[in-house]
Amino acid sequence: MSNLHANETLLTDARLSAPPAERMVKYHDIPALETEKRQFHEFVEVDLAHTVMLVEQQILSVSVGQAILAELRLIRDMVPADFPFDVKKGSFLLQVESYLFSRIGEDSAGQMHTGRSRIDQGATVRRLYDRKRILAVLDRINEFQVALIQKASTHSGTIMPGYTHMQHAQPWVFGHYLLSFTSRLHDSFSRLMHAYTRVNRNPLGAVGLAGTSWPLDRGRTTHLLGFDSLVENSKLGREAWYAAETIGALSFVMADLNDLATDLHIWSSVEFGTVESHDGYCGTSSIFPQKKNPSGLETIKKAAGGSVTWLSTALATFRSEGTGDQAMRDLPLIHDALATTEGMLDLFTGIIETLVVHEDRMTALLSGSWCTASNLADVIVRDRGISFRQVHHIVARLVRNCLYEGVAPAGVTGAALDQASVETVGSTLGYSDAQVRDALNPRRFVETRTSAGGVGPDEVRRLLSIAQNELEQDREWVAQSRRKVDQSRADLDAAISAIVD
Repeated sequence: MSNLHANETLLTDARLSAPPAERMVKYHDIPALETEKRQFHEFVEVDLAHTVMLVEQQILSVSVGQAILAELRLIRDMVPADFPFDVKKGSFLLQVESYLFSRIGEDSAGQMHTGRSRIDQGATVRRLYDRKRILAVLDRINEFQVALIQKASTHSGTIMPGYTHMQHAQPWVFGHYLLSFTSRLHDSFSRLMHAYTRVNRNPLGAVGLAGTSWPLDRGRTTHLLGFDSLVENSKLGREAWYAAETIGALSFVMADLNDLATDLHIWSSVEFGTVESHDGYCGTSSIFPQKKNPSGLETIKKAAGGSVTWLSTALATFRSEGTGDQAMRDLPLIHDALATTEGMLDLFTGIIETLVVHEDRMTALLSGSWCTASNLADVIVRDRGISFRQVHHIVARLVRNCLYEGVAPAGVTGAALDQASVETVGSTLGYSDAQVRDALNPRRFVETRTSAGGVGPDEVRRLLSIAQNELEQDREWVAQSRRKVDQSRADLDAAISAIVD
């Protein structure tokens, strides 16, 4: 056996007159093999499923199939570090072939590649690997959603200033704010879920381009590998457009994280002071003793900045001479995109779980805020039948006059409102001091919001219920997808045992 291995002819020897150049090995062969090492077990799964199918289709004899499958099972139990890689032999397909040559001889081991190309084999491996990584990201989204929902529930009645143009606009509820991100993340989950359905298609059996004359059962390998369906057109078996769609969906997740991190970053400044990251997610300055830097939030924002280029880089990969050969490879950044998104979701989960919310500071900001001015305008429109545009002028003048005179919202009188009304529309409104101050009260503002999706207590409770229901649906989808994969693996093991044992 060992002599066969020692004397084997490398795949490139018959066609090429020289071995790979040192630079080629350094910049192409080694990086490619390192990538494939990450997909070690996916390669073995594909070899196992393909060999089972070849035996069942009577393309391989049972004895040859038994020999190959027995060795592949041993390889599957290895970790990559235990496998004897040799970069001179090329891709992982050839590494496994060489190993099998040394174990059972080339006559038997060489039959494993019947009806298959490195093209469709590699494409299948990449889809299996990306499928696994996508499910891991979806798990992280769900874990992050749990943290957001719990924090939103805790602060379902915590009133804070709401901002537009970085200025106080209307009273807001912190829990309502967080629930806006649970909704966005549910949409991002859906995008990635739909990308998964296109990833989870079986290209095995498409071979290099045009199919094969061998009587392959592509449906069988689809089942054994846990795919949902086939890549129907053999030309598309090698292409990686699905990965671009995945990267696009991941970019949306990172956009969600960036927007939330940006707000919390700003609000944790001394000038706002409404939230604060736990010390465990902060750093300090080497020169400024007083500083507590929100390093966790900054890490997320930095990662999100790079994610802006993921999709454009992926799409640029396909802008070549039209042969499609570049699409046979992994898209640039796909592994980094998956790892970064998964990692930042995990980091942000910890930040949200431990986030300190300074309700007293929110209350203090509201006490001097004119963010209830729009509610006063609504009250006047409703009571007096004046157009909103006219009332807008009245209330805007009231705010201007009070700011000039140093009067806080809690000190506004009916007389001050009448003065502003006379200055703008020429008549008084006749509100009492108590009526004006009630209209300018932030808590009354929140309590009177009744429109669907607003910050009123009933609506916040409804939004919480929606978020919880969506989370349960998303969790069940991931669990069901994993059960399908697990069942296919069990069926593959049973099929192997039926041949070998």
